[in-house]
Amino acid sequence: MKKILFCLIAFPFLGSAQAQNPEQRIETSVKAVTLYLDGAEVNQQKTVNLNAGITQVVFTNLSSKLIPKSIQVNVGEGVNVLSISEKLNFLSLNAESIKIKQLKDSLKTNQYKTQQLISDKDAYDKEKDLLLKNISIGGHEKGVSIAELKLAADFYRSRMKEVNGEILRLDTKINEMYAVTNRLQNELNELNISENKPTGEIIILLQSDNKVAANVDLKYVVSDAGWAPYYELKAEDIGKPITLVYRARAFNNTGISWADVKLKLSTSDPTRNASKPTVMPWFINFSSDIYGQTNGYLSNSNKNYYQKSQINDGNLENQFGAKQQLNEVELKSWNEYQVKTKREEAANTKKIVYEEVQVSELSAEFEIKKPYSIPSDAKPYIVEVTTYSLDATFKHYSLPKVEKDAYLLARITGWEDLDLIEGPANVYFGGTFVGQSYVNPRSVNDTLDLSFGRDSKVIVTRTKIKDFNNEKVMGNNRKMTYSYEMVIKNNRKSAINIDLEDQKPISQSNEIVVEVTEASKGQINPDDGKVSWKFLIPPGESQKIIYTYTIKYPKNRTVDTEKKMRKVRAAF
Repeated sequence: MKKILFCLIAFPFLGSAQAQNPEQRIETSVKAVTLYLDGAEVNQQKTVNLNAGITQVVFTNLSSKLIPKSIQVNVGEGVNVLSISEKLNFLSLNAESIKIKQLKDSLKTNQYKTQQLISDKDAYDKEKDLLLKNISIGGHEKGVSIAELKLAADFYRSRMKEVNGEILRLDTKINEMYAVTNRLQNELNELNISENKPTGEIIILLQSDNKVAANVDLKYVVSDAGWAPYYELKAEDIGKPITLVYRARAFNNTGISWADVKLKLSTSDPTRNASKPTVMPWFINFSSDIYGQTNGYLSNSNKNYYQKSQINDGNLENQFGAKQQLNEVELKSWNEYQVKTKREEAANTKKIVYEEVQVSELSAEFEIKKPYSIPSDAKPYIVEVTTYSLDATFKHYSLPKVEKDAYLLARITGWEDLDLIEGPANVYFGGTFVGQSYVNPRSVNDTLDLSFGRDSKVIVTRTKIKDFNNEKVMGNNRKMTYSYEMVIKNNRKSAINIDLEDQKPISQSNEIVVEVTEASKGQINPDDGKVSWKFLIPPGESQKIIYTYTIKYPKNRTVDTEKKMRKVRAAF
């Protein structure tokens, strides 16, 4: 097989030749798709009967979002590829999809039924007018008896009540039908806008010395498609293996739907070129804690929010392999431009929101076993990727100063071989949904911690010891004493390992002296003030900790000696 990669350089001497050569226009469905995080490589094949000489083969009804420099053509032996070009066809509209036909049929049926209801209402309106015009009984000179008047009144009242009731019912039904009509029409308009766009065409000029049936294998990259990871973490109980279900949310907004295609997911770069790679300087330094904190501690939700919001702020630091030659300032500008462009494209078409993630330089690929259909509607469709059964070591963590609950963590080793990409995960424990976590494999450690949410069977309390909380004035100084009792109760049927944390205030003035007088053998980090304990608690037993510290400062000064959380409330 000959594999030809063209950069679509125009050959002037072929311009007149193409017009004189026989042309075969081919429309074939997509056979396979390699879906990248941002973009997709589409594969289409067709056997073409060629006569001796030059034949122009045109693949029609392709995505208008194809990237010309990515086109690759494979042909059989004995066939030469003379040129490849591409163009947009604004004259031919896409054939109506099944969904559009169904919507048109539904709209036509709905409009017919609506017209029937309007005709019925018109009949009742005319009957009502007739009743009102003939309400006079007996003429102007001759009256009617009381009995006749009573019979007439009963008839008019009964019939008018029936007519008004039918008119009300029909008005309500007609309004409902109008609402359905509007919904169908809006959906049809949206589909017509998305489908009746210019289509792409790839023109291939082939030369053969003999009459031959050539298998033309066409590949090209399109934009506006991609996938994002989506996980499920399931554990039946502590000590049992974890099931990690690896799924993907795949979307297609290329203008061409994919029906029963062979699908492959990849983390590599679809716009990679044919030039040899080069090694650029790799600078390494200590990581800085740039995430938001709560009471001096980082919450998962704050970390996730920062990871997503930093893209919205344009603070991009990742280096794109395709732009390695750019210096640091240019690189940041390029990254910001990339995200800005994606935003503008999303605003002008479907609402696709992009975020930056880190992936391994060694790209991963996932062969999807069964074929998938992904319509071109920019909506996410779930793709089953794979399932892992993982051995894990469970432990608990509690920060009772901030949260009174204990959190269950699963520690997994050897996760580097799983090809994980950071993303959200629904967490289930014991068959119950416990919340959403975040899989973040950015750490270079050999252990990946996955949160399984709060564990209601481990109870942690933190209470002030009133007899030891006091305030004293000694000379020119004021001394505040704070003492807490923390109790961990293990209501599980098995022993637990738990890490407990608190904090010591860090003085930023020589006149403020902080001293821990009792920590129940807790470890104190002088740099960040973190106080930590590690316990192995047997089933049904408790562990008690006493934590006491003092703050001394000049009595004529004011110090915020207690950490407060900031919340939002309604103002009345």
